[in-house]
Amino acid sequence: MTVRTRSITGAVVLALVVFISALGSGRAEGIRLDALKIPVPNAGGAGPSVALLDAIVLRPDDGQPHPLILLNHGSPRSASDRPAMSPYGMWAQAAEFARRGWVAVAFLRRGYGASQGGWAENYGGCSDPDYAKAGRAGASDVAAAAKLMAGQAYVSKGKWISVGRSAGGFATVALTSMAPSGLAAAIAFAPGRGSTGPDTVCVEDELVDAFAQFGKSSRIPLLWVSADNDHFFGPKLVTRLSDAFAKAGGKLSLVRTPAFGSDGHTLFNENGTAIWAPIVDRFLAANNLVLRDRLLDAPARPAQIRTR
Repeated sequence: MTVRTRSITGAVVLALVVFISALGSGRAEGIRLDALKIPVPNAGGAGPSVALLDAIVLRPDDGQPHPLILLNHGSPRSASDRPAMSPYGMWAQAAEFARRGWVAVAFLRRGYGASQGGWAENYGGCSDPDYAKAGRAGASDVAAAAKLMAGQAYVSKGKWISVGRSAGGFATVALTSMAPSGLAAAIAFAPGRGSTGPDTVCVEDELVDAFAQFGKSSRIPLLWVSADNDHFFGPKLVTRLSDAFAKAGGKLSLVRTPAFGSDGHTLFNENGTAIWAPIVDRFLAANNLVLRDRLLDAPARPAQIRTR
């Protein structure tokens, strides 16, 4: 099933790290949960020059530093749905990575949920979208969050990973083209932008071109996972997008899964764990990124899952 094809100043960064604040914490069965606000630059965005991003972190509760993995959400088709978004929407996925020994941070990029800053990922009108610009805007938030989190005592220095779905997967693909320090691998579930309805994408050729742009400078191992019944970015479009990325030079492992539910775009969620987790585990093993021989016990579901 797998197809392989082969600034902020230091002083400002240190100052921003000081402002990272834990809003609450809880421990369960070897995994600790904390709520955070992560400060990132708000260049070109509405509001303050520093935006606080809403985040949760799940990590092994053993007092030791562990490598970082950032989890990136998608973007709803309707703008009116963005304010209600929460990082707890990716709690289950973060928990799976924490069980594998990672410091797993699920956060909301600028303009989503309670995160500050203007929405930076607008690709423009449907008739003339600038997908590459939107992808790089999302990627800049990911890179900034990684840089700030690297200063935490519980995050080990060196390698880190970005994981994303849909628009977050698209931002992750864009991130590989920027090659931020320490990025060892990337995982994108159904990456893309511009879906306005089932099996409808604004100017597909422009999206293909964006992936080609990213592929030109991307040399980070990328796992791309897509379900055969994805109604945001269907199989034929996935072929065009992945081919454009790989032919431009991107280092890609593409995995297609059988149909999942009524819309395979939702594969990377709690209900899809039995499908996506083994795929991820094989990719991590292939890139020498397995941290534990045995998974930690699954944590109890936090109250926020029932109220958000």
